[in-house]
This record gives sequence, structure tokens and C-alpha cells, in this order.
Amino acid sequence: MKINLKQLFDITGESKDIGYSISPDELSDIRGVAFASPVEVTGRIYNKADVVYLDYSAGFTLLNICDRCLREFEKSYSFDFSHIVVPSVSRDNDEYIVADGESIDMNDIAVTDILLQLPSKILCREDCKGLCMVCGCDLNESECNCIK
Repeated sequence: MKINLKQLFDITGESKDIGYSISPDELSDIRGVAFASPVEVTGRIYNKADVVYLDYSAGFTLLNICDRCLREFEKSYSFDFSHIVVPSVSRDNDEYIVADGESIDMNDIAVTDILLQLPSKILCREDCKGLCMVCGCDLNESECNCIK
């Protein structure tokens, strides 16, 4: 979703509400992540004292595979993000979002923020016991008789 920010850059006190969904079909080319629901993006872009801020939340459900027991499960996530948006920068700077031609692509920003926020180890539950390294049985469901 492209958002034009010309008016926000020009008028102090101006604001624009954000509210839309990114469908799982649009996210299907992201490798290693399977979205089970649309990403719901809500927030606001506003100019306060000639600085443009982007504050938004992203909520969604992922279809995950547990890193310990290999069980498939769904988990819902909700993240809050905050950025400063600038029309241009004189040098490379990761602290700001640069508006390309006075507009930003919210889908790119939201997907990048989400992927950076996801945990590196995904577990079906905090106390997951995983699989037996000898016989492969799921230790969450049964005890095995393997010598440990």
C-alpha cells in the first residue's frame, strides 16, 4: 500500500490514519514463513514539530513448525512499531525511513519489521521436550525406553 506523504511533510500537525490488511497471497513468496491469516496493519502517520512519525501495529497468525518436536501449530503475533520518516538523507542511515518521491510503501515496511521481530527459535510451547535423539519419539507425548 503506497501512502503519499507530501501533505504530511508540508503541514505541521497533519495526520493520517492507517488501517488495511495484507493478504496471505501477497506474502506467499516469503521463504521460511507461512502466514495463516492476513496481516492487519493499523496506525497513524503524523507531523509533530516538522518531524513525521509512523506508529503502527501489525497483527497476524503464522503456521509454524516447532524447532524441537517438529509439530505443526498456529500462533498469533502482535507487534508495535515506531519510525521517523524523512523525505531524503544525505548519507546511508538505518534510523530513518526515507520516503521515495514523497511516498512510502507500507507493505514493504510492515513485512520487513515483522520478519526482523520474529523469534529465531520457534517452539510450540515454552516447556517443549522435543524428540528423543535415539528413537525419535515425541517426548511431550510419551516416555521412551532408550538408554540416556
